[in-house]
Amino acid sequence: MTAKDDETPVALVTGAARRIGATIARTLHEAGFRVLVHYGRSRGEAESLCEGLNHDRPGSALALSADLRDAAVVEQLAARARAAWGRLDLVVNNASTFHPASLAETTPAVLDEMVAVNLKAPLLLVRALAAELRARRGAVVNIADIYADRPLRGHAAYCASKAALVSLTRSLAIELAPEVRVNAVAPGAILWPESAGDDDARRDALVRRTPLARLGDPAEIAAAVRFLAAAGGFVTGQVLNVDGGRSVVP
Repeated sequence: MTAKDDETPVALVTGAARRIGATIARTLHEAGFRVLVHYGRSRGEAESLCEGLNHDRPGSALALSADLRDAAVVEQLAARARAAWGRLDLVVNNASTFHPASLAETTPAVLDEMVAVNLKAPLLLVRALAAELRARRGAVVNIADIYADRPLRGHAAYCASKAALVSLTRSLAIELAPEVRVNAVAPGAILWPESAGDDDARRDALVRRTPLARLGDPAEIAAAVRFLAAAGGFVTGQVLNVDGGRSVVP
């Protein structure tokens, strides 16, 4: 049997070299998927992750690089993903650009980067892979953010781009039905942003506003992705908040 004859499902996870993306890739691998680990600049981490996954199950993980800000490169990523094992069953649009920018700091370049990575790349990737996903009766899971509905001061471009991703999720759920299910996971405070630095007082204040009184764990986001990818057979067009209850607090 060749790799392309293998009936094991294949998942493409963008931004999968580190942090939540890497946990999603590991969780899907444990669930039986072969995993395409997309990365932008984190080549070492992506290759190390694939090495570990392939040690557990030979020939089950492959790293793919792509600059998601470039529409032509996104199209190339889709083609490489489709060709890697001759099938594609799941797309997880996890890659994201996040950094603070006040209104005055939101230049056209800042807005273009946020939209390119957080909205345009997921749309173009699914568009390029739609026929394959339909043929496999596959699924798409987009990683949104609770700030899509509860805007964060000083992050207007980021919040707007994630709100647009939520709208895209619902639109694609209609357009790709009935063959493809499209959902989103909206994390709350999971991993403290690297751009925020060490700010214990701010982190503690955030935890106090969270009903479950703690930060979330990447494994909890990955578990939600796994459910929507494999078990949520009658779920589409939905946004699952994994936020410790913050979205229900006034």
